[in-house]
Amino acid sequence: MPGAQPRRIVVTGASSGLGRGLALSYAAPGATLGLVGRDDGRLRAVAEDCRALGAEVDAAIIDVAEPGPLEAWLQAFEAGGGVDLVIANAGVSGSTQGPASTDGVASASQQVRTNLLGAIHTIEPLTGGMIARGRGQIALIASTAAYRGIPYMPAYAASKAGVRTYGEALRALLAPHGIAVTVVTPSFFESRMSARYQGGKPMMISAEAAAARVRRGLDRREARVIFPRRMGM
Repeated sequence: MPGAQPRRIVVTGASSGLGRGLALSYAAPGATLGLVGRDDGRLRAVAEDCRALGAEVDAAIIDVAEPGPLEAWLQAFEAGGGVDLVIANAGVSGSTQGPASTDGVASASQQVRTNLLGAIHTIEPLTGGMIARGRGQIALIASTAAYRGIPYMPAYAASKAGVRTYGEALRALLAPHGIAVTVVTPSFFESRMSARYQGGKPMMISAEAAAARVRRGLDRREARVIFPRRMGM
């Protein structure tokens, strides 16, 4: 069942794409947004757009693959009044060069650190406060690639499969404490990452449409948000 609207929200990967769309979706008077990204110029622009919509914004340039700085910032944001909703959205992709080219050690490692460990680094520091309050909401942005590996993107698919499994496990673990966990598995939507992908992009949707679909699922506290549904199937 839908619950009260979250007022203090953390979004990683907020400087573009789905993260930007979600930040703008939640920006409103009374909302306090903690926005994390790696591109200073783009993140500043998103923060200003959110402030123009009435939200208070704390924006930080942090790489989610680095747990120390991220945990310190998250704990400081948590101390300011708790976190109602955290959206672990930050992600990167690697090689899309073709069937003769794998990711390579450096790129594959970066994808796992950012996509999987980055989600863990984002969520773990906040679960204690949510458990203590007996409420909260967590969203993890995985991918339909988590269900079956996409050719030319093996490390990306593996990292997102880890995100999906981690989220499914968290849901069962945290449900008795009043915490909802939503695992989001989108297919192609307009983003800098999708623009790099050289294969087919069936049923591509806009970043705004993707953000609206995720927001609707989070408002309903759905266990899983899969879109387009036919791609998930």
